[in-house]
Amino acid sequence: MKLIGAHVSVSGGAQNAPANAAAIGAKAFALFTKNQRQWRSPPLEDFAIAEFKARRKAFGYEPKAILPHDSYLINLAAPEKESLEKSRAAFIDEMKRCEALGLELLNFHPGSHKGLIAAADAVKLAAEGINIALSETKGVAAVIENTAGGGGNLGSKFAEIAAIIDLVDDKSRVGVCLDTCHLFVAGYDLRSAEKYEAVTREFASEIGFKFLRGMHINDAKADLGSRLDRHESIGKGKLGIETFRLIMNDDRIDEIPMILETIDESIWAEEIRLLYSLIGAK
Repeated sequence: MKLIGAHVSVSGGAQNAPANAAAIGAKAFALFTKNQRQWRSPPLEDFAIAEFKARRKAFGYEPKAILPHDSYLINLAAPEKESLEKSRAAFIDEMKRCEALGLELLNFHPGSHKGLIAAADAVKLAAEGINIALSETKGVAAVIENTAGGGGNLGSKFAEIAAIIDLVDDKSRVGVCLDTCHLFVAGYDLRSAEKYEAVTREFASEIGFKFLRGMHINDAKADLGSRLDRHESIGKGKLGIETFRLIMNDDRIDEIPMILETIDESIWAEEIRLLYSLIGAK
C-alpha cells in the first residue's frame, strides 16, 4: 500500500502533527521535532511526548509512516571543526527526540564539503557522524536524503550515498529517502517508463531497494541536471504527471512514507487525492 502524506505543521507542539496530517487525508506525514533553524531548542515536554503517542495511535499512524526531518543547520560533512562538532551534537539530539516520540526514522541531508575538502573525506565524516549518533541512541534509523548537488552537497549521486552507507557499522539503522525533485535536477530523468526503469535499475544496483525508507514527492521548477532545488506542485513542473504515475504503480515503493514538500500547502489534500487516483491508471 502507498502511504502518501505531507510535511505538516507542528505549531503549538509536535503533538498536533497527527491531527494536521489526518485533516488532509494523509496516510503518512513528516514533521520537525524542534525549530529547524536553531541549534538549540527546549527538550520535549513529557506532556507533549505522551500526547503525540496517544494521537498517533488514535489517528492510526504507525511509526514506519512518520518521517521526521532534522534541522537545516546540521552539516555532518562540515570541514570546520567547530561546525562539525555542533552538527554532530545537534544530530544526536534530533535522534534522541525521535526516540522519545517512539519514532523509527530521521531524515537528513548528508552535508556539504563546501569545496574545502575532498568529497571522499566528506563521505567519511558523514558516516562517522552517523555511527556516533547510532551508538548513542536506540531504535531510530538515520535516513539519508539525496540532494540536488549544488554547493558542494554530498548525495546527489547514488554512488556517493552508497559510499556513506558502506561505512555505517549498523546497516539495519541506515536508509535512504529519495526526493523526486532532487533526483531530476541532479540529472536522473524519470519522465518516461524507459527512463524511470533505467534510474530505478541504477538505484537497485548501487544502493538497493532494501535501504529505501521514504520518499519526498515533489515536482521540479528547474531543468534536468540544473542542480537547482526548486520544488513545484505535482504535475505543474518539469517532471510532469507521468513520473508520478510510474511511482504510484511501482510495487517496490509500498509501505514507506511518501511525503509532499510541494510549494502550495493549501492543495496538499488535493495532491494526495491526485496521487492515489494514479494507481492503476494507464
